[in-house]
Amino acid sequence: MYVIFLDRDTQYKAKCGDIIRLDKININIGKTIVFKKIILLSDNKKISIGQPILHNIYVEGLIHKHGRNKKIKIIKFNRRKHYKKNQGHRQHYTDIKINNIKYKNPTL
Repeated sequence: MYVIFLDRDTQYKAKCGDIIRLDKININIGKTIVFKKIILLSDNKKISIGQPILHNIYVEGLIHKHGRNKKIKIIKFNRRKHYKKNQGHRQHYTDIKINNIKYKNPTL
């Protein structure tokens, strides 16, 4: 069973036990987070698609860790103009371990 859920205008695919990397969320490590905007639920037999979201279904996850990605180098260069600019960026992230996918209507 897997779901596709929406978090701050980004869609993520999740199964129980997966660790998913999201943009930084300001919640302490070890706390539980619940995602309620479920777009798609795929059981072993049936797929349910929301119009636009599915109700009575939610995903529970545990904040696993916070961190920063590898540095991305941004270089701007114009030849023969004595122009060169170097810049770097490291995006903050939060890893979430999906514990549970719960829904109240078992027949879907």
